[in-house]
Amino acid sequence: MSLLSKPTNGSFTLPRLLAVGAALALTVGLAACAPAAGTSDDGAGAADANAETVSFAKDDATLVFGVVPDTVDTQTNYQPLMDYIAEITGKEVEYHESTDYAALIEAAVAGKIDVASFSGFTYVTATNNGAEITPFASIITEEGEEPGYYSEAIVPEGSSITSIDGFKGKKVCFVDPSSTSGYLFPSYNLLEAGVDPQKDVTPVFAGKHDVSALKTSEGVECEAGFAEDSVAENQAGVKIIAKTKVPGAPMVVSNSLPTELKTTIIDGLSNITITDIQDAGIKNADSEGFINTFYALAPVDDEYYDVIRDICETTNAKQCQ
Repeated sequence: MSLLSKPTNGSFTLPRLLAVGAALALTVGLAACAPAAGTSDDGAGAADANAETVSFAKDDATLVFGVVPDTVDTQTNYQPLMDYIAEITGKEVEYHESTDYAALIEAAVAGKIDVASFSGFTYVTATNNGAEITPFASIITEEGEEPGYYSEAIVPEGSSITSIDGFKGKKVCFVDPSSTSGYLFPSYNLLEAGVDPQKDVTPVFAGKHDVSALKTSEGVECEAGFAEDSVAENQAGVKIIAKTKVPGAPMVVSNSLPTELKTTIIDGLSNITITDIQDAGIKNADSEGFINTFYALAPVDDEYYDVIRDICETTNAKQCQ
């Protein structure tokens, strides 16, 4: 049974993964560091050794906040959350938007981010390549929801395509080779439908979800495409022909931060709601962009992303290796 579900009365499920083959490509550099050994016998040496393991992406007065480049409004939408992190930690929070998904993975591996909002796939890829990060929460956008969102298959409004197998032979917009909802799950579902995402379509990597949806709506560069639900459902000129539930995007913290600071971030954010942020007097926490992006954070852990590891294992995706 496919992961993909056609829109039916707003109800969708995520069946267990089946084994299929796929060829995907990404090269990520590795980075490693080793703490210096202590030299004292009175316990100070052990303390010094532990101190060597603590590091910041920039300096101890700053937290670098990394994000995947989802839309042109990513920084605006995340600013209230970053301001809240600054409020509870007493640190300056510096925004870092990577040029693409691979660049965020490389930044995590190199220890150049302190806190970040990943996609599930980029998190798995980053940790597989040595990133010392821990997931602790995932954004939910509406009250009563669980973490997770939808990857949506879209076509221009006037298209005759009614199912994903109709993507064969078409120019198809994807987001990025390391995007969970914009490539990994779409690729799996195409394979399930008998469509090779590399050989049977002409892939177009748009770079951002909103660009993928826009190009698909225009029907020129892309005759079909994929984007996350919050984008696809607000793009004029497209129709949604199928959707798949994917794991919620994780908020992560660098393992190299001081223990007390990590605890402050995790405890302060894991169950935070938009009301809490607004009550803290955070500027623009009542803006439309933030309200559409964020309702609350719900706790998640590493095991939550095993569904992505299942895809990696059954498809032998190179991004996961």
